[in-house]
Amino acid sequence: MIKQLVTAAVIGLAAQAALAQTSPVGLWKTIDDDGKTEKSLVRISESGGVLTGTIEKLFDAKSADNRCDKCTDDRKDKPIVGLQIIRGIKQDPDDKALWGGGEIVDPNNGKIYKARLKPIEGGKKLEMRGYVGTPMFGRTQTWVRVE
Repeated sequence: MIKQLVTAAVIGLAAQAALAQTSPVGLWKTIDDDGKTEKSLVRISESGGVLTGTIEKLFDAKSADNRCDKCTDDRKDKPIVGLQIIRGIKQDPDDKALWGGGEIVDPNNGKIYKARLKPIEGGKKLEMRGYVGTPMFGRTQTWVRVE
């Protein structure tokens, strides 16, 4: 009986660890649309089932002091490092591999897009799709998990 309980606990912990890796929560290296240029580190956090993402670092040292001067909401003129670029993302109730329903802002132009996140390759990478209207009209970047 004790062996069965220990086995069940180990399996439960392993499943929980695997699930955590397939969640977007964590630190991500963003890669530009060209698929090569490392742009920033974004930390995605969860609170009450809702994901947010904040820029922690910009790799271009010349941009480190930039502000979101083209943003039109409460992020206007805020420093890009520390800027919350992802808001309101929730897990899709019909497809547990997708998160969406929120938005992402492009701090370079201030435009706000609907956003969809999908962990791939066992959670080692993240497809971040920003779009207008329907996911068919947008662009996807593949981010790489740092931790």
